Amino acid sequence: MADMDIAVIGLGKLGSPLAAVLASRGHRVVGVDLNPSAVAAMNAGRAPVAEPGLQACIEAAAGRLRATTDFAELAGTDLSFVIVPTPSGPDGRFSNRFVLDAVRRVGEALRCGGRYHVVNITSTVMPGSTGGEIRAALEAASGRVVGRDIGLTYNPEFIALGSVVRDLLRPDMLLIGQSDARAGDVLEAAYRGVVEGDPPVQRMGWIDAEITKIAVNTFVTTKISYANMLSEMCERLPGADVDVVTAALGRDSRIGPKYLRAALGYGGPCFPRDNVALASLARGLGVAADIAVATDAINRRQVDRVVALVQRLAGGPVTVAVLGMAYKPDTPVVDESQLRQDESYIAIGRDEGGELAFGGERVERGTPGFYLRPALFVGTNNAMRISREEIFGPVANVIRVDSYDEALAIADDTPFGLTSGICTPSLKHATH
Repeated sequence: MADMDIAVIGLGKLGSPLAAVLASRGHRVVGVDLNPSAVAAMNAGRAPVAEPGLQACIEAAAGRLRATTDFAELAGTDLSFVIVPTPSGPDGRFSNRFVLDAVRRVGEALRCGGRYHVVNITSTVMPGSTGGEIRAALEAASGRVVGRDIGLTYNPEFIALGSVVRDLLRPDMLLIGQSDARAGDVLEAAYRGVVEGDPPVQRMGWIDAEITKIAVNTFVTTKISYANMLSEMCERLPGADVDVVTAALGRDSRIGPKYLRAALGYGGPCFPRDNVALASLARGLGVAADIAVATDAINRRQVDRVVALVQRLAGGPVTVAVLGMAYKPDTPVVDESQLRQDESYIAIGRDEGGELAFGGERVERGTPGFYLRPALFVGTNNAMRISREEIFGPVANVIRVDSYDEALAIADDTPFGLTSGICTPSLKHATH
């Protein structure tokens, strides 16, 4: 299929990069968002969100990428990607309220046109959602029948913040849950001129694709927690080195090396909640999801483990500098980072060049931060301007300093340097 007219609904952390990548590879793309600032940024050629490589993609897409707040502009498109939040509820299940609102608006925009269109749900949803309330909402709003007059697909992206552009261009696979073969063909054709390396395409029904999405992330988090469990053991066995152990494990083709590395726990907007959602789904089905529950439990105790390790190695009360708040390098996002709402906050990082990383950004000398004494220091996320009260509430022993140099002066001896996230050195190296 030739270059398409595509709409991307939602210009957030994933929607903006997806719109830019599609347009940079030749498609004509309109981004739709109710946030006028995101729309204005995109139309001015500026990245609405912080993400490596996004600005370059927007510049490469000049003339093929625009944005609007008006859903009526979908009427002239072939394919729409719905990428809006699906917040987790108290039971861990995802809410579809924003997806349903977007789908209804899309359906209304398509109601008067006769052009065939595929609506693709990219947001992560609970199994049963696409073929249930999402399909019903689309058919009611559009006056069309899914599988006959309009296509409906479920196609979540497997990306990581900080590498979204790269992950969109070079995916391990394309996962497509389809209402029918025609809809799947349209979506696959849209990707074929965009992705590199000819990744395999897994086409299936909606519910299988919905299960696959949260199952993949849960399996990955299981590997992370397994490595951290081994690290806890190695830290208590004289002479043991968890990096040596996990490197050998990763050589086994049945296991593989990816995500099998001890560090702090996982975080971010996807991993923790997908794991909890799978466990919630299992409970609702009367299935004991013991692995998912154990994975989450191990992850939740990593901050306490690190604090205990620092205290043990320090040999007494010390002031420790902790720099950075993002859940991983190369992103300002703090969702589910290894920070806790108590006096045991830890989220620190150094990039490969030894420079301090601060919420995914390089820190210049003179950058202000927050310091916790006598236990730990926490650097504020530079991109988000978070106040002390927003982070800690009324914690009395958090003090404000105005420079990196003062941070090191406050800290006793050499600060412990730990790195938050899943792509970082083991605590063993950090605490030497």
